[in-house]
Amino acid sequence: MLETLKEEICHLNLELPKNGLVAWTSGNVSGRDPGSGLVLIKPSGVRYESLTPQSIVVVDLEGRVVDGSLRPSVDTAAHLYIYRHRPDVGGVVHTHSTFATAFAAAGRPIPACLTAICDEFGGPIPCAGYARVGGEEIGREVVDHIGVSPAILLRNHGVFTVGRTAEAAVKAAVTVEDAARTVFFAMQLGPLDEVAPEEVARAHQRYLEHYGQK
Repeated sequence: MLETLKEEICHLNLELPKNGLVAWTSGNVSGRDPGSGLVLIKPSGVRYESLTPQSIVVVDLEGRVVDGSLRPSVDTAAHLYIYRHRPDVGGVVHTHSTFATAFAAAGRPIPACLTAICDEFGGPIPCAGYARVGGEEIGREVVDHIGVSPAILLRNHGVFTVGRTAEAAVKAAVTVEDAARTVFFAMQLGPLDEVAPEEVARAHQRYLEHYGQK
């Protein structure tokens, strides 16, 4: 199972540059193996074009490397904090995607002014506070402030997304950047027309219940 999951996590990491969400070696995707609880994550500082399933690092929930010859991402502690405190989460993604990170640099949430934001995120995409890289502080900010959204901005830093699976977390990362790009351009035209909270809730519930194949 871990070998299959390594292939999946490798493939999903490659979706980040493919969708323009990262530059050079920044960003990472991790996934939790539901059977063992082990976490698979991108190695630190490895370029995406060099990434292979064999280079994916496997760690336990305390951060001990149990498989792999490379050092795990410097964001591993943040990912693991999220997994330990959110048993419903099976995948975590971190990016510095341009438009969403512009909102993070300004310390501003992305308002629910598009139906896509209502559907996917259930309200404004929140912006948490500043947290230092390398420890659990980022993970704590994510857990404390993400709410029902699968995405959150970290002030002066970037984007974290979560999902029931790693693929769902990558989808959220792609969607938040797409929404941020549209909202940014809309802001150049004047004040935004935000969707009423009750309509946001209705649209989000309908999306959860009816979108996709069941």
